[in-house]
Amino acid sequence: MRKKTKKFRGKRTFGTGHGWRGAGNRGGRGRAGGCKHHFKEGVFGKHGFKRPPKVVEEKAAINVGELDQISEYLLAEGMAKEKKGAIHIDLADLGIAKVLGSGQVTKKFVLRANEFSETAKMKLEKMGGKVWVR
Repeated sequence: MRKKTKKFRGKRTFGTGHGWRGAGNRGGRGRAGGCKHHFKEGVFGKHGFKRPPKVVEEKAAINVGELDQISEYLLAEGMAKEKKGAIHIDLADLGIAKVLGSGQVTKKFVLRANEFSETAKMKLEKMGGKVWVR
């Protein structure tokens, strides 16, 4: 009489298949399930590593093109002031941490923020404006 279960025996794969990884998808303890070369490269496990949400800090950012478009609204609402032909805005008071350089600048701005990208600085200073880092 024949046994009901078949023991999977093999020289290389131990019955787990002949996938592109060679030995199939093995489990085990510790690092036994992952490929050796991933640990040398700094990748953890089979699925990578995600930073904990409480560590990740997202900064509010705005493009200089958007600032150019909403400058009239900011002046009307009293969030910006116009002095000597330049529009003065303190972006940190508005909750914006960084100024990015996408878009066109058509007005003279004097901006104060925590961070500026290099392209944003270049575009603002090209129009005769100033950049103040808090």
